[in-house]
Amino acid sequence: MPQPRVMLVVTGDDFGYCPRRNQGIVDCFEAGGISNVSLLVNASAAKDAADLAKRHGIPIGLHANLSEGVPVCQSLQPDSTLLNHHGFFHGKMGFRQALQRGQLNMAEVELELRAQVRLFRELTGHLPCHMDGHQHVHVLPEVREIFAQVLSDLSIPYTRVPVEPGLHNCPWLPAHLHDFYTQVEKDALDSIPVFTRYGIRWPDVYLGLTTMGQNMSIPNLKRALTHAMAAGPSSATSTSASTSEEPVVTAELMVHPGYPSQPHEGGCGEGPDNFSQSSDRQHELTILKDPSLLALYSQERVQLCAFKDL
Repeated sequence: MPQPRVMLVVTGDDFGYCPRRNQGIVDCFEAGGISNVSLLVNASAAKDAADLAKRHGIPIGLHANLSEGVPVCQSLQPDSTLLNHHGFFHGKMGFRQALQRGQLNMAEVELELRAQVRLFRELTGHLPCHMDGHQHVHVLPEVREIFAQVLSDLSIPYTRVPVEPGLHNCPWLPAHLHDFYTQVEKDALDSIPVFTRYGIRWPDVYLGLTTMGQNMSIPNLKRALTHAMAAGPSSATSTSASTSEEPVVTAELMVHPGYPSQPHEGGCGEGPDNFSQSSDRQHELTILKDPSLLALYSQERVQLCAFKDL
């Protein structure tokens, strides 16, 4: 390929969720559809996922989880503010509500994040090159400061900042999703000064909210890439992969491919959720492996890579 216009990290999230999800992600990587994965260390098939990453040479980072399943940190007692009365995390919206009410102890957040990094290292043999948040918890108020401190202390260089160009011109998004994504975007924008202060980096452009599940199609991915190329390198606080006359844009595309979970198989301690059992997982896998998408990457000079290549 001639000089690329875009260095694109395609990250398969939720690696470790269940054996079928793991296999789908590996198949997607082998077909050239993804270039990077994000591991849920508290998921039921995390060890299998780490072993698969080693075997297939898949670049792997940490998908820090504070919202689904059971904690990793042994010192978090049943009365931890991070847990409900069943001993599980509060859930995607429950975590946000508890945070808004001032009910979460940030010292416990830090303990859990550091425990997850330690377990990641035990499973993979190395520290993550990138670390993001399951269900975008890492950009939430208060949490982002703790998150940035942990990354800085452990010299984990990259994170995800989910601010997607074109988000507000997507009539196909239902109102509840658009509202949630708009809040994620606001929290992510508020995180930028925090991450900058700690010297953490992220790609110039983030993609993936508007192309999840059934919304993933070749035209929608082409549209997202067009937005990425139009955005250009964002600032010195992000990472730019070139000093040539035509600057290379760096981007991350968040995806969730896999074979759908079977009932009662997988999850993070509570069993698999509807998201993992949905046919959307298979749909994303099919689209990402589509030869016409790979041809589009070549035609538009989009080079897939991992965070370590930025």
